[in-house]
Amino acid sequence: MSVTSRYRDAWEGFWREAPEEPGAVFWDAEPALTAGRHLPLLEPHLIDPGLVMIDLGCGNGTQTRFLADRFPRVVGADLSAAALDHARRADPAGQATYRLLDVVDPVEARTLHAELGDANVYVRGVLHQAEPGDRQTMADGLATLAGERGRILLVEPSEAAKGVLMGLAGGPAGPPPKLAPVLKHGIVPGEVADEALPGYLRAAGLDVLASGTLPLATTEYGPDGTRIELPSTWIVAGRS
Repeated sequence: MSVTSRYRDAWEGFWREAPEEPGAVFWDAEPALTAGRHLPLLEPHLIDPGLVMIDLGCGNGTQTRFLADRFPRVVGADLSAAALDHARRADPAGQATYRLLDVVDPVEARTLHAELGDANVYVRGVLHQAEPGDRQTMADGLATLAGERGRILLVEPSEAAKGVLMGLAGGPAGPPPKLAPVLKHGIVPGEVADEALPGYLRAAGLDVLASGTLPLATTEYGPDGTRIELPSTWIVAGRS
């Protein structure tokens, strides 16, 4: 079984069982706390806001629909067909379009770029899920989608986030209800060294235009009733 097949099988299983209601998935926080916080980091660096915006790893499309209110054409792309089924059901008006995409496959990335042209790309919490040997290939795929004029906003849990997640999973009562299905399907957080992220993008031929840190909201709450947030690193990249 290929690495991509393992990814796909895990995500297909997860999304087939995932509830439909908003906020039922661990990372499916409302856009005001996610894409709404991230978009202002990207906007000053856009060469052309009229380019297609790709929400890569779109899942059930919560952030995709938010982006579709702000850009003329938005494509939600995901490895999982079951995730895209969720996204389409939640978007009966067709605000966005949805595409099956394995960005680790160079042929698929080149094919989508040939169809859409250069694109701006929003990526939230996807790279750390890849096997270490696939992360550079994924970054190469992002560079292919962006082309010469597109910009990429990459948001990834930082190194410290893995400790937070493992602490939640190993608590006396077991993992919180919204984290348990993630672990059940073998979707485990992968630690990516903070200093490695810009290296992947530079090796893909991209320039790092801006970077920083920001809490990444989840839909889960701690015993004291406060929302669980993960430390994250963000990078805006593109070809100068």
